[in-house]
Amino acid sequence: MDRVLEHAPPTGGTPQLALDAEIAALGRRLARRGSALRRARRVTHDRAMALAARDPQLRAALFRLVDVAPACAGPVELAEHLSAFLGGVERRAAATAAASRAARAPGARWATGRAATAAVRGMAARFIVGETPADAARTLGGLWERGAAVSIDLLGESTVTPAEGRAYAARCEEALVQLAVDAARWPARPLLEADSAGPLPRVNLSVKVTALTPLVRAEAPARGRADAAELLRPLLRRAREVGAHLHVDMESVDSRELILELVLELLSEPEFAAGPSAGIVLQAYLRDAEETLERVLDWARASGRTPPLTIRLVKGAYWDHEIIEAAQHGWTPPVWTEKADSDRCFERVTRRLLDAWADERLVRPAIASHNLRSIAHAVVYARRRGLAPADLELQVLRGLGDDLQDALAAEGLRGRTYCPVGDLVAGMAYLVRRLLENTSNDSFLASRLGGAELDRLLSAP
Repeated sequence: MDRVLEHAPPTGGTPQLALDAEIAALGRRLARRGSALRRARRVTHDRAMALAARDPQLRAALFRLVDVAPACAGPVELAEHLSAFLGGVERRAAATAAASRAARAPGARWATGRAATAAVRGMAARFIVGETPADAARTLGGLWERGAAVSIDLLGESTVTPAEGRAYAARCEEALVQLAVDAARWPARPLLEADSAGPLPRVNLSVKVTALTPLVRAEAPARGRADAAELLRPLLRRAREVGAHLHVDMESVDSRELILELVLELLSEPEFAAGPSAGIVLQAYLRDAEETLERVLDWARASGRTPPLTIRLVKGAYWDHEIIEAAQHGWTPPVWTEKADSDRCFERVTRRLLDAWADERLVRPAIASHNLRSIAHAVVYARRRGLAPADLELQVLRGLGDDLQDALAAEGLRGRTYCPVGDLVAGMAYLVRRLLENTSNDSFLASRLGGAELDRLLSAP
């Protein structure tokens, strides 16, 4: 095979045209499959999010409503908040104006508040699969039967006290045990259970270091790492005992270095040289994503650890936070400020991950995106590197990538759905981040809902 096609995208001419044509063809095929499988109950939510994407003031009002909903004493109080939030929207569509009037009318407030409560909870149920792993068992099993592996995220944000961190760790340990019991009942799915390097655990749990300890501080990283390690080690042991995969999430950039060092140090300990399966997250919207990847690849090459580390490649969910914080301090933003730059970085890192897997089996690649161009690019490049379908994992978020996940399964590709578990209050920050992603003016999903031409969206960034 041509080395240019193996390790880098062609820079021009026929090879580039052929590559882009193959990517576009696969993207269109996935889009057709997804449209055919689309669920009717998602239509109302999608229309509301498309409307919010077009109006920043309405988007802010709806997100504020989502944020306060769990704290409201009842429907009337929620209706009062709805009226106040919508009152700040200057250009209101007919439906928005009608909701605002109903929220103000004394005789209609209760019914309007009830409807708003149902809408918020319905939206949460779209993303959150259950309050506990046991509650989520039926949904998780259904996803597996439809050909999708799962990763569970126990909802919870940064802890304030050590007791909260210990409670979160206990929930994680209980989840590993419960999920192992449930997953043992699932039918065999060979594509989801092994790649060319060996078995893939059915149970996959994502954990947040900032939920394990309140001591994650950029100015004192050693203290935070030590505190988190005391709780992460037992979770790694439990994961190894039940045959599970433990994935450590990344959050904002101020905790990224601490988390990365923590995970690589722990997995370098002799106790964990042969397991459990574990992974980290790489955020392509960060300007130094490629440098970070090379650092992890060097570690993987030197450590010789088995099974291979999994790297979940994402665009990143904290763009607004990073931009605002950088502006407050007068810093250069650590993230790409143009979507095209982020998309190009995502594709470069995708190719580097796939090269490292094809050439050395260094790290397992997991490409997480709802952007059909990004997904199709990864699949086409993996095929050109001679990788089997099981050697590339494609990840989507519950509630945003459901139809895409089914399309991937129908295409014979290995997919995984990231499934949050927890109550509505704990899930508010997560839910708002997902809504921000879905309604961003330059997001792939918002563009599709807004009627953007698919061929344009599938073109190279």
